[in-house]
Amino acid sequence: MNLHESVLAAERRIRGHVRETPVEDSPALGEPAGCRVYLKLENLQETGSFKLRGATNKLRGLGDRDRSRGVAAASTGNHGAAVACAARSLSCRAMIFVPENAVESKVEAIRRLGAEIVRHGDDCVAAEIAARAHAVDHGMVFVSPYNDPDVIAGQGTIARELERQIEGRIDAVFTSLGGGGLIAGVGGYLKAVNPDVRVVACSPENSRVMHESLRAGRILELASEPTLSDGTAGGVEPGAITFDLCHEIIDESIVVGEDEIRHALRLIIKRHHTLIEGAAAVAVAGFLAEKDRYRGQNVAIVLCGANIDSQTLKSVL
Repeated sequence: MNLHESVLAAERRIRGHVRETPVEDSPALGEPAGCRVYLKLENLQETGSFKLRGATNKLRGLGDRDRSRGVAAASTGNHGAAVACAARSLSCRAMIFVPENAVESKVEAIRRLGAEIVRHGDDCVAAEIAARAHAVDHGMVFVSPYNDPDVIAGQGTIARELERQIEGRIDAVFTSLGGGGLIAGVGGYLKAVNPDVRVVACSPENSRVMHESLRAGRILELASEPTLSDGTAGGVEPGAITFDLCHEIIDESIVVGEDEIRHALRLIIKRHHTLIEGAAAVAVAGFLAEKDRYRGQNVAIVLCGANIDSQTLKSVL
């Protein structure tokens, strides 16, 4: 997969259909570390998450015949909302499979975008398996949240924007790590432009399946505990193409605890006056844990989304 060319093609396809999100300098993070920190505000993307990029690239790359049969996807919320939004813009039917324990506010957001909701299983992997089987049985196109070259390329358009928006060289980029689609797209494109950029993956301690899989050299089946980073929680699909991409692209994979995620979430809300979700706070927490290593450098942190349940936000604050 030539990520550089795929991302450039994705940018041409989705331009005008997703927002070019701003980059904001963060003295609150950078000054204590003696570096420049730039926040990529994907929390301001339509649907409140970077996921719209990959879903839009996937659906707009389909032919009319495929779109006429509809699409199916599985999600804890953000990917489902992205697929629903992209499908609505194309007058395409969308069915979204969600785990039984998915956050209700995120499920309702998907429903408001016009998608049909199907509840299945207790984690993302079970929902994905059911959605894929339904797609095969009914001639629909399955849209993976990460295990798809078009989705990965769509997420990689974040890096293309970072390249334009940040003056000078990007020395390191921090992103949250779930199934690997975000970091594969962003890190893969940045590595193609500058092989020396350091790509840092950040996972919540309570759900670190890809992190442990990379350490083991194979995709593992591991249980996950509840985490504020529900957008990255759950397992990794067997045979996911993101596994090899992550193994090749990621320079460091770190784990942060729930208290660190809470602190990072509060810091961004207080100092930047912008709402983020737990998965975005994971990337900030990862930087805070490693900040002393980046003195004098330019660091980008992807704030991947803003879709946090109101009760969860209340408990954190």
